[in-house]
Parts: sequence; structure tokens; C-alpha cells
Amino acid sequence: MTGRLMLLDTASLYFRAYFGVPDSVKAPDGTPVNAVRGLLDFIDRLVKDHRPEHLVACMDADWRPRWRVDLIPTYKAHRVAEEHEGAPDAEEVPDTLAPQVPVIEEVLDALGIARVGVAGYEADDVIGTFTARARGPVDIVTGDRDLYQLVDDERGIRVLYPLKGVGTLQLTDAAVLREKYGVDGRGYADLALLRGDPSDGLPGVAGIGEKTAAKLLGEFGDLAGIMAAVDDPRAKLTPSQRKRLTEARPYLAVAPKVVRVADDVPLPDVDTTLPRAPRDPAALEELAHRWGLGGSLQRLLTTLAR
Repeated sequence: MTGRLMLLDTASLYFRAYFGVPDSVKAPDGTPVNAVRGLLDFIDRLVKDHRPEHLVACMDADWRPRWRVDLIPTYKAHRVAEEHEGAPDAEEVPDTLAPQVPVIEEVLDALGIARVGVAGYEADDVIGTFTARARGPVDIVTGDRDLYQLVDDERGIRVLYPLKGVGTLQLTDAAVLREKYGVDGRGYADLALLRGDPSDGLPGVAGIGEKTAAKLLGEFGDLAGIMAAVDDPRAKLTPSQRKRLTEARPYLAVAPKVVRVADDVPLPDVDTTLPRAPRDPAALEELAHRWGLGGSLQRLLTTLAR
């Protein structure tokens, strides 16, 4: 795959659309479609502004993979609505958003926009694998800072982080990361696991906040370097830091696998080329009529045809 690739963290974007577009935006039968129309508006703006040659809507086939939970049981535990034996747990999703997700999937499929989710993996892992395989520049569109770890200036990989809708995006490269966090993309995962992340149920290391984590990484290079310093009495660690990092060894032994996105997901063979015309015009017309997609869909179709 050559040419600019745009990878959408789809759930992140439709959650933002849901909360950013009034629920008064409804289908003819009164069903809210604010997330559907908002996501179409997002994609229209992204394609118009950045003109990718390839586009993939990456999906969460499993938003809380068992292999991550086995390593850190608290991983996203607070967001579980219902546990399922032998199947992915159900995530807490607003009542009026959940019915819109299948509609989003049908519309993307009818448009011909590649939609990829892989059993046992999160969308982040799908994004990480597409990024690893890409031969050209990559734009990752997400409201999840975890994906900052993929930023790589040498390969032209950046994160487009929505600050307000998608009209205002933070174009996140290594310089932005160094300014805001004191690390580059390679160091961001280590920063995140040291700092912890309550939104993902990651405890972090007690007493090691973002600034301290960045300082330690700046001094010792990476997590392995920090832990080597813990074992070196000559290393410049405070007694408190040495004690807390020592106590956190069990967590730090497994956290990297949980926090770092996978780059070896078995991706299906899909055509990622940005479509110029709908793959299934009849199905798209029926969906547009049933769900009242109106101007949002028409604008996107016009942009794709250019």
C-alpha cells in the first residue's frame, strides 16, 4: 500500500459525533441518528481537508480483549455493562447510541469504505497493524491519546486528534509530543503505563505522575532503562522512586503488552482505496431514505466523487 493512508478509530469518532450533534437529529420514524450523520460529516471533512488515497474505518471487534484482561484484570473493568462467558463483554453505551452502530456499519459498507475489525482485538490494534504495514504516510484519526505511541516523523505517521469536532484538529507529530509530554511517539506508551490511565483501568505506579514519568524516561531512555536503574544503587533515583518502582514490578512486567498496540493482527484482505462512487448505490439509497441521512450523506458523496 502506497499513497496516504487514513485510519479511523471509528468508535472514538462516533462517540464524539453522538455527544457533539444534538439528539434532535432524527430519522423519519423518530429514531436518533445524530451519531450516524455526525460521523458522515466527520469523514466528509477529513477527506476534503486531507485527501487520503486509502481510508479504513477500524472497528472494535473486541473492545476489552481477554488477553489484556488476563494480564491486568482492572483493564476497562469499570466500563463493563454485562459480562459474557466465552464472548466479548458488553460495553456501557448510551441507549440511543447502540442502535446507531449497525446503521453506521451498513452505510460504510454501502459506500465502499473499508471497514475492518478482527476478533480478539481492539480497533487500536487494527490501526497499529495497518500502520506497521504501510509504505506511505499515515494519518490516524482518533480521540484516544493511546495512539500517540504510533507517531513517527521518519515514516510520516501522525495522529489527527479532534479538539472540537473535526474542524479543529491537533496535527500530532513528535514535536507536539515532546512539547506537551516530554517524549516522542516511541516513549509515549512507557509514559502512559507509568502514569496510569483511570479511563482504561490502568493503575500506573503510585506517586509517579506524568511529569515524573517524563523526567525518568528522559534520564534513563525507556522502561527497561528505568528498571535497570532501580537495580543500580548508583543510579540517580530518589529513595521514594526506587521503592515505588520496586513495589510496582509485577504491574510493570505485564503493562507493556497491555498498553502497546499490537502490530501483528491477522488483517483480512480488503480494498482500502478511497471509493469515488458507492459500492452498492441501491442499498445506500434505501438507507438514506430510511434513516434520513440527507445532506450529510450527499456532501460526502460529492466529496468522494471529486
